Amino acid sequence: MSTIDSHPDTGAAYDENAQIHLGVFYPGIGAQTVWEDPNAPDQVATDTFVEVAQKLERGLFDAFFLGDGQRVRENRGAILSTDIAGRPDAITQLAALASVTERIGLVATQNTTYSLPVELARRLASLDALSEGRAGWNIVTTDNAWTGENFRRGGWLAHERRYERATQVVELAKQYWAGEKIGSDTDLLTAHATPNVPASAQGRPILFQAGDSTGGRDLAARHADVVFSANNAYDDAVAYARDLRTRTAAFGRAADAVKILPGVTVVLGDTPDEAEEKVRWLRSNAHNGVRAIAFLEHYWGKDLSAYDPEGPLPDIDPVDSELDPSRGTLSIDARTGKLDQIERWRKLASDKGLSIRELVLEVSPASRFHSGTPAQVADRWTELVRHRVVDGFNINPYHLRDGIDDLVDKLVPALQERGVHRTGYTSTTLRGHLGLDDEHATSDRKAS
Repeated sequence: MSTIDSHPDTGAAYDENAQIHLGVFYPGIGAQTVWEDPNAPDQVATDTFVEVAQKLERGLFDAFFLGDGQRVRENRGAILSTDIAGRPDAITQLAALASVTERIGLVATQNTTYSLPVELARRLASLDALSEGRAGWNIVTTDNAWTGENFRRGGWLAHERRYERATQVVELAKQYWAGEKIGSDTDLLTAHATPNVPASAQGRPILFQAGDSTGGRDLAARHADVVFSANNAYDDAVAYARDLRTRTAAFGRAADAVKILPGVTVVLGDTPDEAEEKVRWLRSNAHNGVRAIAFLEHYWGKDLSAYDPEGPLPDIDPVDSELDPSRGTLSIDARTGKLDQIERWRKLASDKGLSIRELVLEVSPASRFHSGTPAQVADRWTELVRHRVVDGFNINPYHLRDGIDDLVDKLVPALQERGVHRTGYTSTTLRGHLGLDDEHATSDRKAS
């Protein structure tokens, strides 16, 4: 990504005093984190989360985010060996971190499809109260019948109605947090309750929304305080910012009321060559031979362990069914269009002479990084934030020790030198860190 020389049409004015907002997101699954590395800490131990959260607080980050999964992923009926298994419940883990941190925000990913609305609202309110106003909720949905089996629900919710239920859950939660007695009887949700958790210093948990679909964007524009986006390439980020701000204004909010934090993996080196070497190492580890074969098995639906990861794509036909439902959150189109996808990959591999592993590297989002020296990345990010293409970044660390140390000890000082990152916390709440006003919490009760 090159330095931006002109003002992009993002629907927001250039701001030379803009401050970057930074979070670190630990999903616990996928190829983004090289957890098998001998220098990596225990990926599920409480001590690891304490170490990471305290380092990020030293780096004056806005928030630490935990992913959550309501069922362990599998591959052809067996637990997926390339994933970390046994992740703690996000709210429970963050409640523990609240006692060993003082300022950093604590954001829990929680699902609206299978969670009970009142129970979820109460648990999030409790985290917010215990942390004295540092809690946030990363709102996610699913139509995954495989996950639903854990709740004796199966695929009860049609794909296109995910965000309809999510909107109802969020609206009930906001009423609960405002101290209002709640009640709802719809075909998607029945809930009645009188709140019994006091408000925090920030009024209510901060709402985060991840999703690039039309339904996801509308939910973010209507209710979110912060939105995560997969659009971290410049042109995509500009288009996303323009679209989201138009949607936000259409819901009667200030166009820039929602902070935009694209997800990104950052790879730093003391020299450009060192950074590039780290990228090569990360690419080879993020999709090593075992992971590359497992990736294709998701599409073929067959045991492909006999195939050489450095050889050509399998020459056999895939199972004629949808993708393994335990392996992610791909769209309906991707799931039902897998035969066409495989044919496109075969053509791509043939045209470029790619092996299985090289093909997976080519098509996987986990292979896209922001890399360079701390100064190069800081220059790039400063321009993006001041031009209001983004408000900051939600960073997915490739290594829970080395990757975090590089962010705190190398990138943060470079951003501070450019005047775009705080040199000290000026607020005690997550709302304050993010510079949010009360525009979208007018009915929220305030702590006394």
